[in-house]
Amino acid sequence: MSVEADRVATGVQGSFTRRVRLPNDRRTPAAARALVRSVLAEAGLDALLNEALLLTTELSTNAVVHANTDLDVEVAADRDGLTVIVTDFAPGPVEQLAVGPRNERSDIGEVAERGRGLLLVDHFATRWGTVHQPSGKGVWFRLERPDAAPAAEPPAPDEATPGAGALTTLLQSDPERHTDEGLADFGADLLARLARLTGASGAVLRLDRGDGRGRQLIARYGRAPRDDAATIRMPLSIPRPYVGELELDASPVGFAEPLARIVAERFALHLENDRLRRADLRRQTWLTFLAEASELLAQSLDVNLTMALIPQLVVPRLGLWCAVHTTDAWGRLQLAAATHADESALPALHATLAEEGPDGVLARLEEASKLGTQVMFGTPTEGFVVPLVARGQRLGTLAVGRHPKHRHDADEVAVLEDVARRAALAIDNARIHDERRTVARTLQASLLPPVLPDVAGVGFAAEYVPAGSEVGGDFYDVVPTGADSWVVVVGDVSGKGVQAATVTGLVRDVIRILVDDGKPMADILARVNRTLVQRGGGRYCTLALASVDREHDATLRVSLHLAGHDRAVLVRADGRTAFVGAGGTALGLLETIATPAASVRLRAGDSLIFYTDGVTERRRGRELFGTARLREAARPLAGYPAKVMAARLRSTTINFSVEEPRDDIAILVLRNDA
Repeated sequence: MSVEADRVATGVQGSFTRRVRLPNDRRTPAAARALVRSVLAEAGLDALLNEALLLTTELSTNAVVHANTDLDVEVAADRDGLTVIVTDFAPGPVEQLAVGPRNERSDIGEVAERGRGLLLVDHFATRWGTVHQPSGKGVWFRLERPDAAPAAEPPAPDEATPGAGALTTLLQSDPERHTDEGLADFGADLLARLARLTGASGAVLRLDRGDGRGRQLIARYGRAPRDDAATIRMPLSIPRPYVGELELDASPVGFAEPLARIVAERFALHLENDRLRRADLRRQTWLTFLAEASELLAQSLDVNLTMALIPQLVVPRLGLWCAVHTTDAWGRLQLAAATHADESALPALHATLAEEGPDGVLARLEEASKLGTQVMFGTPTEGFVVPLVARGQRLGTLAVGRHPKHRHDADEVAVLEDVARRAALAIDNARIHDERRTVARTLQASLLPPVLPDVAGVGFAAEYVPAGSEVGGDFYDVVPTGADSWVVVVGDVSGKGVQAATVTGLVRDVIRILVDDGKPMADILARVNRTLVQRGGGRYCTLALASVDREHDATLRVSLHLAGHDRAVLVRADGRTAFVGAGGTALGLLETIATPAASVRLRAGDSLIFYTDGVTERRRGRELFGTARLREAARPLAGYPAKVMAARLRSTTINFSVEEPRDDIAILVLRNDA
């Protein structure tokens, strides 16, 4: 807001001029009144206060409602009276200045109307006029002191004619009421004031918001006007889809119609403010809904769960029912998920969606999928369908049925289209994740032995838990080297993904080849280290390599080499446990390595447990599963078969935390079953 003011002293009483530019805002009339009130107080023209405030309110309000621009208000006061000019910046033709004399009639209903809102100006102003300029147009009025010009003194108003104070009270509004009850109270208050001024026995305000419910009664005063009685009907000047009117019992006083028009204008202004507020709140609600829907859809990477979630988001907020269809490999639509606000109607909905034929819902769904556009369908399942498209690929359709008493408006259709786009992306992301996980599982399975050797008197068992959708670097293997000898391998290649899988396959194949060639354990480790240094791409590997030989008394002699790997857990038949093995150098880091051997003998009932760091580094918040907890978990498993021991350890490790494993888990158990 900008203000320019000047004062020129003229004799005993000075001349004051104030200019202010006000924004296009509902608070502008109040600001204009404050300016006029301050000038009148400074000039000592308190006798003109009511008329000046009334006319200033009328002109500034009309400028806000109809011009929809900023406006300039200029107030000039001298010893004889007050002049107010209200100018807006709406474009219009340049016309001659039209000046009107003071109206001498006491009945404002007989005054010629020079544009909406000028009735009051014509009635109360001493003089008034309009001016059109290239930058806009304006209206001015002049109010003079009663003792300034006796000839211009207005006649005393008739007793039936409302005074300026009564009209000012009529024009007062309360823009702070922002509820349906507040709107009704405001309308009823306006109708009551109008009825008191006109002597009408009743009045009503009706409004159709364009929501399919038709014209509703908003406010009423007294008895409703009868259909066969003479009434005054004033339409409300409000934008579509709103349509409304004020209906007033015809009154014998001549000014009832212009007063009804003023009240209709005031209520329409308040109603427009309420409509804009409702629209803003609704947009905020939809934005919140879309944000929550996106968050829920993003949390699921399971295809079936994602498709089941979509109808639950739509019903009942955006439709009576919702169905998601996806395209199969041949482009045919298949029902993936559906829900109905009335669960008992769900079987009938499934039957309707399955109907074939040119007039069936399925035909409309196929049309929307092929055309890639929104398609409507009629009774009995009235609604519409939008295609599900993600990254240029048509994934299916999203069909929504409308509520019986509510038709989807433009905002709801736009929200549903946005939901369809987000749902399509969520489905596509879940499918991509599922494909990647399938590829990872297939690749991971190729790096593990399909089965372990089945040997009488010796138990081999393993458990493997992959983490995430990427293939990991954990692996295990048991390679027979003779009738009663084997090589046990448990390793962990650094990193994840295809490169880690490539290095894992390389290490596993090199070990198998060297074992088949009969190389000693130390040579095998040295060759693998040299291979990783040369071809590992900077990746390293920890390895537990053990040669197992069965002696004549059925004792298993184990020679264990650890290359940077965790020590194995020895579980005796009587439940005693211990860690075995000496730390060595991880493979692929240095040219030369040290991997000291540790010997252990497994008698009947003894077991040796190998594992990767996915077991000991399993997290529960900041707490790790750890080697001590692993040793405690292994103690009560003495005497159980190798398969039971491996399965129990896997279950204990997984149940340690509710979180998904962050690293692959590999467990291999060697047991003397003699």
